[in-house]
Amino acid sequence: MAQTSAGLAHRTTVFVMPTIGNAAMASSQSRDGGSFDYVIIGGGTSGSLLANRLSADPRRRVLLLEAGGDDDWLWFHIPIGYLFAIGNPRADWCFKTEPVPGLDNRSIGYARGKVLGGCTAINAMIYMRGQAEDYDTWRQSGLTGWGWSDVLPYFKRHQDHFAGASEMHGAGGEWRVEKARVRWALMDAVEAAGIELGIPPVADFNGGSNEGSGYFQVNQRRGRRWSAATGFLKPVLTRPNLALRTGVHVEKVALDGRRASGVIYRRDGERFLATAQAEVILAAGAIGSPQILQLSGIGPPDLLRAHGIAVVHALDGVGENLHDHLQLRLIYKVSGVPTVNAMQKSLWQKARMGLEYALFRRGALTMAPSTYGLFTRSARQHATPNVEFHIQPLSLDKFGDPLHDFPAFTASICNLRPTSRGYVRIKSPDSMAAPAIQPNYLSTEADRQVAVDSIRLTRRLAATRALAKYRPEEFLPGPSVQSEAELRQAAGRIGSTIFHPVSTAKMGIDSDPLAVLDGRLRVRGIDGLRVIDAAAMPRITSGNTASPTLMIAEKGAAMVVEDARR
Repeated sequence: MAQTSAGLAHRTTVFVMPTIGNAAMASSQSRDGGSFDYVIIGGGTSGSLLANRLSADPRRRVLLLEAGGDDDWLWFHIPIGYLFAIGNPRADWCFKTEPVPGLDNRSIGYARGKVLGGCTAINAMIYMRGQAEDYDTWRQSGLTGWGWSDVLPYFKRHQDHFAGASEMHGAGGEWRVEKARVRWALMDAVEAAGIELGIPPVADFNGGSNEGSGYFQVNQRRGRRWSAATGFLKPVLTRPNLALRTGVHVEKVALDGRRASGVIYRRDGERFLATAQAEVILAAGAIGSPQILQLSGIGPPDLLRAHGIAVVHALDGVGENLHDHLQLRLIYKVSGVPTVNAMQKSLWQKARMGLEYALFRRGALTMAPSTYGLFTRSARQHATPNVEFHIQPLSLDKFGDPLHDFPAFTASICNLRPTSRGYVRIKSPDSMAAPAIQPNYLSTEADRQVAVDSIRLTRRLAATRALAKYRPEEFLPGPSVQSEAELRQAAGRIGSTIFHPVSTAKMGIDSDPLAVLDGRLRVRGIDGLRVIDAAAMPRITSGNTASPTLMIAEKGAAMVVEDARR
């Protein structure tokens, strides 16, 4: 986990301790971890691409540090393996949120990938860019170069789309995008149900407007999960100028005054200092990157002092502005149609699924967690789609739990543009201690109203003629929940993360009090330090966040190279 550099904002204050610098102190207390041009903290979604791009020039020495391990477990590669990976400490850091008032004061699981490739090794594999409006809003806020027309080339640069190169898609890149390799009669009925509600079928959600319904395109190659590590990192590990160290726990960024000079980390019980001649790049994600900044003395002064950490650089936005897509998981029992719940009860069906996958790389084992999607408006006043359905031909209490023993589907609907904001804050100066994660879901009236409207919209979908033949029966939250007050309470009971945390070290202009980074992803007030991951998003995108994070990494890598030439 770590982060990066640049221009001192007028509102910040730098405190330089009158004692020996922490880089010098670290050097005297740590073993030599080597000298590199770039040290990247985090071998996940963003870090895998950054390591590829920055090591492409053999003159650049690059070190990639990853706290997790290798992706040498079968279920990292079989798509349906997410059922076994999420909530499993082999694959998931198994974070828990603080009790969330808006979720009935529940503490919920907050999955983060504990492996090379990060969350792309355990996520839904859905290829989704969001809406053009998302990025144009970034540009309109003052972030020049981050509008839709600016970022589209970076999406295309690393894409390998099944349909080949076009105005909207790239071919030949490392990030493989394919059609889903399994269809369900139930999902086809959902398409017809959407048409009844005025939601038209679309062939591609990724042309700038994702309104409509269709099977998701997925990051797979011939029925196997295609993670960032598989696509970007593994093919270049033979480069002599790229070093990878796994099982590494970063303690802090080493600072020489106001410059990031390296990274202090532990491995196999020993402490090391790896020095960075050019830059340290934090790519530890929306949870890890702000945590490392805070442990390094960069962040809100009161928080740092409360944990006995010397304030090197006061930056109030570090760890603040956390937001995420809250999903409301409505579950419907059905009959007369295949579902994964029913299949997993039959030994014959299990054997058939396994054989179909082994021979043809098709069938239920290739299924992404969410097979079919719909983007629409929860109410008429929204100018563009503000909610996304993830329809799953299965049901369970939560990921990591067994499937229900009755046939069912889940209609998960999430608010694409939440207004609730939370935080990530260290709870201890011990770098091994998990931080406090507080998403503050449903803390605004606007989000509560979208939640109520979303439940009502989902019920209208389930009540269509197209689905009637399967006799959907609402299991969760249950048909007795009807009044406005009951629906608000129900949203708190059934709401959960859809695993899209962002914005905890956001880009922003000088006048933004929560801006941690400038428009070139440099940490304000600290030289040689950047954050290039989902934490940098100024505002969440309208859809799944893995591919937008890769776009940020692609654009960020280009910025690093450009700035080094100046």
